[in-house]
Amino acid sequence: MPKYAVLTNDLQYDLVNKNEERQVAVKEFLPGLISFLKELRELEVPIFHLQLIYLEDDPRAERYNGVLPVTRGSEGAKILAEALEDTDIVLEKNKDSGFYGTDLEERLRNLGVDTIIITGMQTQICVQTTAADGFFRGFNVVVPPDGVVSARAEDKQRALDWLGSYCARILTNAEIIEAIKQNADISFEVVPIP
Repeated sequence: MPKYAVLTNDLQYDLVNKNEERQVAVKEFLPGLISFLKELRELEVPIFHLQLIYLEDDPRAERYNGVLPVTRGSEGAKILAEALEDTDIVLEKNKDSGFYGTDLEERLRNLGVDTIIITGMQTQICVQTTAADGFFRGFNVVVPPDGVVSARAEDKQRALDWLGSYCARILTNAEIIEAIKQNADISFEVVPIP
């Protein structure tokens, strides 16, 4: 029987409010994700919120008009209140992938997790890198197209196409809920690379 966990990426005030494109995309996307997370909590699926925290000395960290966003302890670094419940786990990361330089793999293994459902923002960056890193570590990876968001629809679709062809099963939120209820196998089937 599969053991699931959900990983959200970068649902943080500074990141969501970076620009109008993101604000519009997240406003449309968020109610569906909140409902999905609620259903998963009822099914006792652990929720990990991957919280991007930029380090002051990181020369590659993007600055917004010269200001470093999502710094440790800042209001802008907090996970969106509507996405967070007391039973959820918040895990700091300093790079795009939730596995890079963190103890995420160890935490998941300690819970017996073999299948990770990756959600959040942005599909073509943090979702994609976290999914690939999870796949490299032997996890079954599932990405719901209605559980991820990008500021631009074409970026999201390009990432979903790549993920589905390489390392992740692409299933809707509803399909994932039904699969969990039925204890169905939703393993990614490796696609032969030409």
